[in-house]
Amino acid sequence: MIDFKQSKYYVNREISWLAFNDRVLEEARDVYNPLLERANFLAITQKNMDEWFMVRVASLQQQVMIGLDKADASGLTPKKQLDQVSLVAGQQIKNQYQVLTRSLLPALKREGFELLRAADLSTTQYHFLKQFFEQELLPVLTPMAIDSTRPFPFLANDTLNIGVRLKKENEKSEKYIAVLQVPETSGRVITLPEENQYILIEDIVQLFLGSLFPGYTIKESMVFHVLRDMELDIADDEDTPNILQDVQSKLQERERGRIIRVILSHTTSKALMTKLIKLLHVDEERTYRVNGPIDLTFLSAWLKLITAPELQFPSFTGYNDTDLVPDKLFASIRQKDYLLHHPYDSFKSVVSFIQTAAQDDQVLAIKMTLYRVSGKSPIIKALGDAARRGKQVTVLVEIKARFDEENNVHWARELEQQGVHVVYGLRGLKTHAKVVLVVRREDDAIRRYVHLGTGNYNDVTANFYTDLGLLTSDSELGADVASIFNILTGYSDPGYFHQLHMSPDGIREFIYEQIDNEITNAKAGRPAAIKMKFNSLSDEQMIRRLYQASYAGVKIQLIIRGITMLKVDLPEVSDTIEVHSIVGRFLEHSRIYSFENDGNPKVYLSSADLMTRNLNRRVELLFPLKNEPIRDKVLAIFQTMWDDNVKTRVLQADGRFVKKDRRGVVALNSQEKFINDSLLQQKKQIKRESLETATQQFEPLNNPFLNEKQGNES
Repeated sequence: MIDFKQSKYYVNREISWLAFNDRVLEEARDVYNPLLERANFLAITQKNMDEWFMVRVASLQQQVMIGLDKADASGLTPKKQLDQVSLVAGQQIKNQYQVLTRSLLPALKREGFELLRAADLSTTQYHFLKQFFEQELLPVLTPMAIDSTRPFPFLANDTLNIGVRLKKENEKSEKYIAVLQVPETSGRVITLPEENQYILIEDIVQLFLGSLFPGYTIKESMVFHVLRDMELDIADDEDTPNILQDVQSKLQERERGRIIRVILSHTTSKALMTKLIKLLHVDEERTYRVNGPIDLTFLSAWLKLITAPELQFPSFTGYNDTDLVPDKLFASIRQKDYLLHHPYDSFKSVVSFIQTAAQDDQVLAIKMTLYRVSGKSPIIKALGDAARRGKQVTVLVEIKARFDEENNVHWARELEQQGVHVVYGLRGLKTHAKVVLVVRREDDAIRRYVHLGTGNYNDVTANFYTDLGLLTSDSELGADVASIFNILTGYSDPGYFHQLHMSPDGIREFIYEQIDNEITNAKAGRPAAIKMKFNSLSDEQMIRRLYQASYAGVKIQLIIRGITMLKVDLPEVSDTIEVHSIVGRFLEHSRIYSFENDGNPKVYLSSADLMTRNLNRRVELLFPLKNEPIRDKVLAIFQTMWDDNVKTRVLQADGRFVKKDRRGVVALNSQEKFINDSLLQQKKQIKRESLETATQQFEPLNNPFLNEKQGNES
């Protein structure tokens, strides 16, 4: 029997994540993408990497500091992981700047959009910026000297700073060092008077830096960016009586975490760099010199200033089913289940579901989970409206959602003030499930309406995340969801669910059962296959189960956007496993779990990825698609994505993801196909509505003389 635990069968989690970010970087390189979208992809890689450093690299460094030397599934200790990822990340940062300087900036310049440096400025532009500096920047700039009486200042996380080396007039020594934070008050990118010409704020500060140090000569100035350890460590135990207060307290502490990475100008002298590294207490291995503007997220700010629709993806709005408009919504869901495939189906249907429930006099209660919501969420407003109308409204707000903690604390307070019952989940667990329950009185009976989904209730990200959701009035699902909320808000142990599966106790075991069933079928010569789509695969035990299924001959197709610690084409271990990854216009976020089941496929949707945290330390839901047309539609969605040969990369035996060979085949971009299908559906709907309007306008009248004639005859 093969030992599936051998480290040679696994890829390191962090190396796999870097490979995913490299696939996003490939989209920035891809000349078939519109130019401004390529720039946006590059900005996304920077944002991704920043968050990865602040959490994952920070965690590895913490493990090294406390002397933890336990190896991961791939056989690497935290120290070895840290060494490897620092090297790979360094190469990826170099690649990012090659894409920027060699490809994107020249291409943008050819299109008439130019990012200028100080040396490029005309006399007119110089005087314009001098006035701007004196009026807007000089009042808020604070140069901070570093000497025996003035220690190195605190530099906030995710800030741009300027380091300065100075020489005092009439002195030979160049020993004076100062730093100042680049202000954020005016934005990162400044528009110049000339059309479509721009300059970065830090270049303006450096241009007029001398005015801040009268009596001194500036020998050198450089820009650097700092990131801190932002992992939020919540005690979440019996000694923490108020988790909301604890989160608020930890948010303040987190801002002062250890510096985890520094990026600085490639022109920085060795002497100044060495001095800064020492003062910042950061390892040289996580100090990166780059040739170009520091912190590539400036691209996001720049793109907001550019108006060029022809250089972007064509605008797209999803299909809004007329069955789900407010006056029909509950009657429609009572008749049948509705599958929503976002963003191709508009998220407005989900918002309308909650808004309609809030306004409907027959609705008695609304219960839902919130993990991440938008800054001006219509859902939050609807929940407040419902509470003010006297409905029982209960919302579980997950205030530990990473990097959304502050936003969620705000919404929790806001909802409480509006009369909503707010709870914060179970101790030791994050609530990641996506579910809404509406309780409605109908004909002296109570009916439950449910929305279950794979994505957050965020009306903004729903426009560029692909997710799946189900609207249903199924009584068993409704009873299960009611039980879930009793668990989350009170003291309840229902013992079993009719249809739902819930982690941390149920999803892992259920998926094991389905995999084992496929293994049994394969050994008996019956049809056996597994098709799954999710964001990440990093749970070692689940990978071992998939290896066992492959060993038994089960055909396994996996669509994984991000991390996968699994290897393919290992003899007798993963011969039958194929892994695809799609990176395109939309962020693939839906989770599908399908099992062949001897020719009668079982299909499930879930909020959970196959990561240890999702299966062991989060409240997640997995739910079945019982309706055959909906089940078959999801299988067709999976197959379309599997057949994608434009945005798909296929995992190779050596760990690389390689695009499909399209020679001699018709190009299929699954996301574009879903967009076209949605647009066709919208055209058909407009045509139907036009015909209905025309029919009403030209409906023939009854003969006005008919009654008179009949009266004469009588």
